[in-house]
Amino acid sequence: MPPALELADADATVALGARVAAALAAQPAQPLCITLTGDLGAGKTTLVRGLLHALGHAGNVKSPTYTLVEPYALPARTLYHLDLYRLADPEELEFLGIRDLGAGNAVLLVEWAERGRGFLPPPDLDIALAVAGAGAGRLAQFSARSARGEAILAALQSAA
Repeated sequence: MPPALELADADATVALGARVAAALAAQPAQPLCITLTGDLGAGKTTLVRGLLHALGHAGNVKSPTYTLVEPYALPARTLYHLDLYRLADPEELEFLGIRDLGAGNAVLLVEWAERGRGFLPPPDLDIALAVAGAGAGRLAQFSARSARGEAILAALQSAA
């Protein structure tokens, strides 16, 4: 995986989400936390949409900006898409049951994770998205934060 992966448009971002899904599917089922960083409109939810659809979710994927968390029970594991942009206090994650969400073989996909600092599990992988220029393009950068994150990154690199 190059230091920064160029994504020409939203379709390329969805395709990258599908590649991340394939890398996830190649790993043993275990708890995992993936943080998605980037400004508003950088493509975080678009990437999650591609990931979820590639793992078999057939329905709509919306940003959980107002609900804070959207669960997706899939055959192999449960994924939770969290958007903490509107979180007033990190302690609110306790009321959402963050400890239960991150248990078992669940995957947490967390936008605006810095707002949940101290209550979220440590990230295994960070995917940073940034708008590239004035067009629809994006840049994606991956940072492994654990051995599980390194395994996903290695699977992504071998599939490239």
